[in-house]
Amino acid sequence: MIRTLAVVALASGLAASPVAADTFVVDRAHSEAMFTVRHLISRVSGRFQDFTGTIVGDPAKPTEAKVEFTLKAASIDTDQDDRDKHLRSAEFFDVEKFPEITFKSTKITPTSGKNKYDIAGKLTIHGVTRDVTIPVTYLGSVVDPWKNEKFGFEITTTLNRKDYGIVWNKALDSGGMVLADEVVVTVNLEAARKKETASN
Repeated sequence: MIRTLAVVALASGLAASPVAADTFVVDRAHSEAMFTVRHLISRVSGRFQDFTGTIVGDPAKPTEAKVEFTLKAASIDTDQDDRDKHLRSAEFFDVEKFPEITFKSTKITPTSGKNKYDIAGKLTIHGVTRDVTIPVTYLGSVVDPWKNEKFGFEITTTLNRKDYGIVWNKALDSGGMVLADEVVVTVNLEAARKKETASN
């Protein structure tokens, strides 16, 4: 009886122990976070220059992974200083009050397409958090010339800026508005397996 209880206790302990998972870190030098929005009758694009991201999980079990991504709002860059200052102001991102844009995954679901997934999670912009589902394409993995294992991902989605309290606009005399509400977001990510550092 005692032996049986010991076996049950050991099995319960193993079941409760966290499964070892690898961490993959976004390589910012080979990644980009961009957006496009209609302005009058054309489109203006920009990007965020400062961001970080991690993926924790087993590549063989992608639906069990956890994804986190953070953008520094003040790093917005549209190649126009005056426009960037306006975008950083309280009329848009209000970067002094809301310095970060974050995404944390809650569920990953494979879709019918090859290497395509829907990642559900919490997206926070301008202090507003909403549940979103983002389509992601896994582009594969490769070992670079420096023996680093790299993984590629591609994301394109559309967000409504008003959902996050970014509502600035101006009406045109001819009808319509200066800016569209919908913003197309494109993120290309290259992530590297985090290397373990030797303990002292």
